[in-house]
Amino acid sequence: MKRISLVLLAAAWGCGQDIAYHPAPQLLPSNIKKVAIRLVVNKTQQFGLEDRLTLAIRDQALRSGQYPIVPEDDADGIVLVTITRYVLTPIQYDSTLIPTAYKLRVIADLQFIDRASNQILWEEKNMEGIQSYAAATLPGGMTEEQARELIWDGLSRDVVTRVVSGFGAVTGSSSRRITGDAPSTAPTAQPEKPIAPVNPNPY
Repeated sequence: MKRISLVLLAAAWGCGQDIAYHPAPQLLPSNIKKVAIRLVVNKTQQFGLEDRLTLAIRDQALRSGQYPIVPEDDADGIVLVTITRYVLTPIQYDSTLIPTAYKLRVIADLQFIDRASNQILWEEKNMEGIQSYAAATLPGGMTEEQARELIWDGLSRDVVTRVVSGFGAVTGSSSRRITGDAPSTAPTAQPEKPIAPVNPNPY
């Protein structure tokens, strides 16, 4: 038996083939025909993140067209995203120690719920959106809000891809990189005017 194992190993090396782990896609069960997108849960101290990300995910899901997006009462499955971390870090300074570049990281958890059984079918932890950018006062720079919009675009695509195709695992961030008690960045200021809440059942 040992000799056979060695022969097989040698054959694999001889063919020059790489041995790699290729997980199978986790597709939705066949009973899932219609999907609802629940309002994103925001567990950070930043204001208004949930509305913007919910809209981005809904728009991306509608563009995908893989599953009809319906109110929760009519859905077979429910997409639930929770923003768990929002960290804004200065990464470059000028001669007077004023920040000239930043890195924004947003971490979110994704769950898919079977509405009939009210059970979580699967979850994707630590989906990560990252955007580095120059300060708005510099040529080609942008505001923190503009950086957030780029992150919402990327995260919404990752969420929809994970739901409809099962490939979202590649976007997850290792849990070792962010400890459970790592704080989110505190808001620098209150928004000038409140953002209108998103109606979770617009149809």
